[in-house]
Amino acid sequence: MLPLTLPSINFTSLSVLDLSSNKFTSTIPPWLFNLTKLENLDLSYNSLTGKLPDSLGYLKSLRYLNLSGNSLEGPIPKSIGNLTSLEEFNLGGNQMSGIIPESLGELSSLVSLDIFGNKWEGAITEAHFAKLGGLRKVLIGNYPRNISFSLVFNISSDWVPPFKLRYLEIRSCQLGPKFPTWLRNQTELTTVVLLNARISGTIPDWFLQLDLQLDELSLADNQLSGRVPNSLRFSYDSLVDLSSNCYEGPLPLWSSNISRLYLRDNRFSWPILHNIGQVMPNLTQLDISTNSLSGSIPLFLGNLSQLQVILISNNLLSGEIPHFWNNIPSLVSIDLSNNSLSGTIQRSLSSLTSLEFLGLSSNNFSGEVPSLKNCTYLNILDLGDNKFSGPILASIGESMPNLQILSLRSNSFTGSIPLKLCGLSALHILDFSHNNLFGNIPHCIGRVFVYDYGSILYLVTSVDLSDNKLSGEIPMELTSLIKLGTLNLSMNHLTGNIPTNIGNLESIETLDLSKNKLSGYSIPQSMVSLTFLNHLNLSYNNLSGKIATGNQFHTFVDPSIYEGNPGLSSCPLPIVCQVNVGAPQVPSGDGGEDDDSKLEKLQFVISLVIGFCAGFWGVFGTLAMKRSWRYAYFHFLDKVKDAVFYFVSAIGTYLRKRS
Repeated sequence: MLPLTLPSINFTSLSVLDLSSNKFTSTIPPWLFNLTKLENLDLSYNSLTGKLPDSLGYLKSLRYLNLSGNSLEGPIPKSIGNLTSLEEFNLGGNQMSGIIPESLGELSSLVSLDIFGNKWEGAITEAHFAKLGGLRKVLIGNYPRNISFSLVFNISSDWVPPFKLRYLEIRSCQLGPKFPTWLRNQTELTTVVLLNARISGTIPDWFLQLDLQLDELSLADNQLSGRVPNSLRFSYDSLVDLSSNCYEGPLPLWSSNISRLYLRDNRFSWPILHNIGQVMPNLTQLDISTNSLSGSIPLFLGNLSQLQVILISNNLLSGEIPHFWNNIPSLVSIDLSNNSLSGTIQRSLSSLTSLEFLGLSSNNFSGEVPSLKNCTYLNILDLGDNKFSGPILASIGESMPNLQILSLRSNSFTGSIPLKLCGLSALHILDFSHNNLFGNIPHCIGRVFVYDYGSILYLVTSVDLSDNKLSGEIPMELTSLIKLGTLNLSMNHLTGNIPTNIGNLESIETLDLSKNKLSGYSIPQSMVSLTFLNHLNLSYNNLSGKIATGNQFHTFVDPSIYEGNPGLSSCPLPIVCQVNVGAPQVPSGDGGEDDDSKLEKLQFVISLVIGFCAGFWGVFGTLAMKRSWRYAYFHFLDKVKDAVFYFVSAIGTYLRKRS
């Protein structure tokens, strides 16, 4: 941590102080604001906490101030207006909040303003930019797209800014409903990012007449409509993102300088233009998913020899995939799912040695899947909901060590589950449901899912082998998958007992063993310890004995969970319950429950209270008393939230199909 006091050394003449990218966890010490000759102060990418004090205004010689990438909170002090020599001001990526002071508009030397990634509120007005004649770069807003619009730009439509911006990035702020007219005189812009800003209508003609040459145009997550203007000019290796708007008509074709084009989630229709590979040959990323594009995939798409990402899912495309994979050797991600594509998969797909994501699900592909053994970097392989047949390739387990999601659901695969698949130690989701697989479940499957991803990814770990013709017993090794969240073995021909140590599946939330031939006297009592279990189905087997009681089983009162097992006894089965209702009741000595039942409930309540108190005060008591831990904890939660958001986005298409 930074020392609260300095040794007896004279630092008053210090002009540059760079302590960036360390692990400082303290507040900013008071002595720092006595260094009135400082011109450059960089404390970025530490874990500094606390608020910026008013004494920040003492540093009147500052030209560069970078406090980004910390955990600072609170508002910007009004004394910021004293720093009239400040040229670069960066507070990005903190936890700051409150109203942005109008004194910011006094920074007459300011060139770059970055206050992005905080939680500002209130209004931005002309006063915030009153004297910023030299301003060239502005970043304001936040990354999450679902946050409330607490920061509003309340600027008059006839305001003429005193500056000429080159870089403008505003995210998740209220700019709309109209395209901001104060950009009318911004003739030097090269980057325009107005994401999730509640802008509707069309891009105005006056913006097109600015004759800008753009490096980036990002207007995603608004309500822009009509047809996309094709008169915009772009620099080499530029980016265009118009995703999640209301654009219609054919796909726009722009300059050959564009390398990344994102048009997903609009209303584009018509076929994909056949000359796209000729007009925009430098594309490296193309996302036109979730539109209404029809027709077939054009052969000339193969002219995009530099393409790395091609996402065309959720459209109305039909026909076969052209033979062009050999012409696009750098592909990393392919998603053609949720169309009406047909035919077989070409063997040339195996030439894509950099491929990490292959999504062909929900189409009409048929035939056998060719060997993909050269695709050694695959993380996600989703071929579900097609008409593929033949055996599951053992080479998947031999050549794809990084595979996290393997979905072959709803096809016509036959044969047994290859033992080689047990080598997929990074596997996360295994879905072979609704096929014609037979034979035993491999015992070595207990070696799958052992890769340690921490506390984020295991929440969606699942195995689904339902609706096949699998036989034999449930392997005891399955119960070693302690991070398993879903296990569905229903609609098979499995026999034998439910493994007695099934209670080891401590993270299980969904367990479906229905419609098999499982037997055994009583449901294993260890299942009572499955405290995360919220969906259970054991129906239509040959189970007998008493139904387990305690913990979650108090909530499993739907008789359909257990029906079709004539040997099971006790409630909630209706036959047993009806018998109990008609039987004479023998009152206990106090007219209530028997002593054993009351003791069991009392023990349960006591343990529940003790567990709650220990857990609550063990965590939140510590956080309440230790300030640095509290900041670190909630900063960690924010990072976990972002990580979960991005991960869920990566597998969202697959999970939506499962729902």
